[in-house]
Amino acid sequence: MPEKIDCAVIGAGVVGLAIARELALAGREVVILEAEDAIGTHTSSRNSEVIHAGIFYAPGTLKARLCVEGKQRMYRYCAERGITHQRITKIIVATVDGQVAELEKYMRQAELNGVDDLQMLTRGELQQMEPEVAAVAGFLSPSTGTVDSHALMLSYLGDAENRGASLALNSRVESGRVTGDGILLTVGGTEPMAVVCNTVINAAGLYAQDVSRRIEGVPAATIPPTFYAIGHYYTLTGKSPFSRHVYPIARADWHGVHVTVDLGGRCKFGPDFDWIDRVDYRFDESREAHFYAAIRHYYPGLKDGALQPGYTGIRPKIGGPSKLVTDFVIQGERDHGVKGLVALYGIESPGLTSSLAIGAYVRELIAPITNH
Repeated sequence: MPEKIDCAVIGAGVVGLAIARELALAGREVVILEAEDAIGTHTSSRNSEVIHAGIFYAPGTLKARLCVEGKQRMYRYCAERGITHQRITKIIVATVDGQVAELEKYMRQAELNGVDDLQMLTRGELQQMEPEVAAVAGFLSPSTGTVDSHALMLSYLGDAENRGASLALNSRVESGRVTGDGILLTVGGTEPMAVVCNTVINAAGLYAQDVSRRIEGVPAATIPPTFYAIGHYYTLTGKSPFSRHVYPIARADWHGVHVTVDLGGRCKFGPDFDWIDRVDYRFDESREAHFYAAIRHYYPGLKDGALQPGYTGIRPKIGGPSKLVTDFVIQGERDHGVKGLVALYGIESPGLTSSLAIGAYVRELIAPITNH
């Protein structure tokens, strides 16, 4: 006879942990099911660790709304919990005159998103702030920051566990079925089990679509397609010539090879962008020449041999080459017709920044059944 539990959160990345925390604080009994042997082993630990301001997302989208709300929650939360973070700020730069109009477009878009602290910079002001950056114009984002993502995830987990939540590692959801008594999940791994859940939150990140397809009763038409985009990061040897993040004008599909400065003051460049057909974190060192060329558009002082291979990350995309820009997809019962199921797809950047806001959004989505 399967065990009956209240709420299962599938996936212990930063978003799954934020949701588990929110539900546990709301009084739900929560079990977190994680297929790997540790928390946050995929997208949550292979990113830039940037707290985004909310500039690049189309007004009215979930990405725009949850990023801005999440940023505000993140700074408060990190200050309260003593989690290492810094408002390191960011400049977005135009390297040629033809890109200045794009800067102005971003500023207008950011204002519509509720980001009202951007400051336009002249060439002279940019030179004073970041002498190594070659740009004709730019603007400053004072609310962009950096956070220790692992410490953040441990804090979310601690909050959830302090309210009775439990974490089950090495617990891959092998299959499932929607029943009249709840959602039955068959869990493999070191301690196989079957559980019937009142509520299931599919926050499996790169594997969210796979998980939904394994649950009988979830309409196939409601599950978006799966695409993977890999990004490489190179680190800079020696002392960072930058004191803040530096972003060149973005392309349609990504933000270019930008500079991020970590909490230790070290500098890295990336990510780039390429489509892959499976989750594979191998580093392609043949991309080095591309990095040098892209970086020298705004950092002409980059010396040969200064870049070292860093790491790769993979974005869980729901739109392929024909639909590069997509929004977060967070589906409740009204979207797929399955009582008690919330499925999250395409939670890429700014998922880290948005995590606390996503947790609150999911809690509100299932609010009618929180006092069952």
